[in-house]
Amino acid sequence: MTGQPVPQTAPSPDATEAGVRSTQRPPRPRWRETLGLLARNPTAAVAATVLLLIVLMAVFDETLAPAGPNEISVEDRLQAPSWEHPFGTDDLGRDILSRVILGAGVSLRVGFLAVAFALVVGALIGLLAGFYGRWVDDVLMRFMDILFAFPAVLLAIAVLAVRGPGAGNTALAIGIVYIPVFARVTRASVLGVREEVYVRASRSVGASDLRLLTRHVLPNAAPPIIVQTSISLAFAVLAEAALSFLGLGTQPPNPSWGLMLAEGRGFIDIAWWLAFFPGMAIFLTVLCFNLLGDGLRDVLDPRQRTLMAGGGR
Repeated sequence: MTGQPVPQTAPSPDATEAGVRSTQRPPRPRWRETLGLLARNPTAAVAATVLLLIVLMAVFDETLAPAGPNEISVEDRLQAPSWEHPFGTDDLGRDILSRVILGAGVSLRVGFLAVAFALVVGALIGLLAGFYGRWVDDVLMRFMDILFAFPAVLLAIAVLAVRGPGAGNTALAIGIVYIPVFARVTRASVLGVREEVYVRASRSVGASDLRLLTRHVLPNAAPPIIVQTSISLAFAVLAEAALSFLGLGTQPPNPSWGLMLAEGRGFIDIAWWLAFFPGMAIFLTVLCFNLLGDGLRDVLDPRQRTLMAGGGR
């Protein structure tokens, strides 16, 4: 019959819930969002890609190297770059390309070990000093100030004078130099987090100090520490090269980049490639670590993160 309203049935709860699920997208994990924003920064993305290639070269160095690091060929000594030897040969006929590839493993291993040691010790000191304050802060930070007062190179040389040269002792010396840096950065970040509302709320319900430090304070204080780690890796590689150049770091016949610079110094007038290619390897690695640190700083900063997520610069 015309003119009568057509009865409408209400949607079932299951259909409503399915519609809500279809219109609401699950939030992206924070680490995935961070990688996405970092990929939108062309400079940081290129630097990260180059660093990944350098790290892979260091991991698979023996597979990629055309020859061994100490394979001597007297008849091929001091040959200029060619198809047979793309980076030339040194005064003993050793292939420079192979030594640069194998030297990446030595230099990066020392740099990563040094920064890992400084990160663990320095972050722990800064975490305790910033969270507890008062006399704990005074004692720990005054000790850090004493270490920070020494020039970095002189402190590393002093440690190597006591421990002796070598790759392991070089990593220890560089790590001791950078402990105060990580302690200061961590302390400053913790001071800005420990009085936040969520930390006070967790403390009011009886959360232990260990839980507060590991679940609330450290994760929210991590962004500056991550940026400092990238920058410190650049200076650690540079410091290892400098100490090896002075004869205090990696010892021959290991193919460290800094040691290769020292070996090529005496032939700079007649064989420029001996020092040029390891020097370029150091330059490229340090530059990429610094550019990656700049990109991480922009991505992990809350204000810059909001602008980048919204399409701004």
